[in-house]
Amino acid sequence: MQASETTARPLFYGTGVALITPFKNGEIDFDAYGKIIEHVISGGVDFLVPLGSTGESATINEDEQRRILDFVIEKTNSRKPILAGNFGGKNTKELAKKIENYNFEGIAGILSSSPEYSKPNQKGIFEHYMQLAESSSVPIVIYNVPSRTKSNIEWHTTVKLAESSKTFAGIKEASGDLIQATRIIKNRPEGFIVTSGDDEVALPMVAVGGEGVISVIANAFPREFSGMINYALKEDYVSAREWNYKTYDLHKWLYIEGNPVGIKSALQILGLSTNDVRLPLCQMAPANYYKLEEVMHTIKLNQDAGTQV
Repeated sequence: MQASETTARPLFYGTGVALITPFKNGEIDFDAYGKIIEHVISGGVDFLVPLGSTGESATINEDEQRRILDFVIEKTNSRKPILAGNFGGKNTKELAKKIENYNFEGIAGILSSSPEYSKPNQKGIFEHYMQLAESSSVPIVIYNVPSRTKSNIEWHTTVKLAESSKTFAGIKEASGDLIQATRIIKNRPEGFIVTSGDDEVALPMVAVGGEGVISVIANAFPREFSGMINYALKEDYVSAREWNYKTYDLHKWLYIEGNPVGIKSALQILGLSTNDVRLPLCQMAPANYYKLEEVMHTIKLNQDAGTQV
C-alpha cells in the first residue's frame, strides 16, 4: 500500500517522532519542549507522538500528561497530526474507562501498548484491545513492544484485530522481527498501517511493504531520518540506503544505556534540552556520552561538507 503523488497519505504514514519529555531540575521544561517541536516539524516529520516510552510516560503523572498534551496541541497548531502515547496499561477496565471519558480534541489518535507485566495469552490480548476499541472515539494504533511488555502480539492476532474493528488504524511493530512484520503486511486488510517501532529496521520494514516509522532518532536528526523514509516509500532504495548510513552509527550509542537516556544526551549536545531523566533512569555515563558526541560531530562535519542529503 504505497501512497501516490496524487492521493492523500493515510493518517500516521511516513515518519512519526516519539518525542522526549525534556526536564530541568526534575520538572517539565516547556521552553525546551517547544524548541524540539519546532525542530522536528521544520525537519520534515509527518506526525508527533508525545508521551510514549521515549517520553518517559511511566514517571509522568496524569496531571502532567494532560498539561503536556495541551501544550503539544497548542504548539503544533494543527500543522501535524498528534498520536498520543499515554494510553497503554495492564488494567483493561480502567484503561477503557479512561479512553471513554478522555477529551481528544486536537488529538488524531492514540498509541496503546500491549499489557505489560501480566503476560496475557493471545486471546487475552485480543479481548483487551477490542474493549479499548469499543471505548475509543479516535483511531487506535496498536503497539507491540515485547522487550518492554514481555509478551508478543502474534501476527495473526494483529490481523484479526485489524479485521474486527476499523478503530484500529495500524500497528507500531517493535518486535524487531521482519518475518512477523511481513506476515502482517501480507495479510492485513486495506488501510491498516504497519509502521516500524525500531529505527534500525525501519528501512527494511518499509522495503517489505510497511508505511514508515515512529522514530527516536528523529528527535535529533528529523531531516535525515524522514528523508530516508521518504526515499524508501518512493522505492528509491539506493538513495534510502545512502541516507540511512549517514546516521546509522548513532544507533549503538543512543541505546547503549537504554531509551531515552541516549537521545536526551543527543539533544543536549545539540543544545535543544538537558539530558535530565527521572529515576529509575540515570544520565548517560561520561565515557558513552563522549562517544555519542564524537559520532554526532562526524555527522555534523559531513553536513558542513555538503554530503548531507
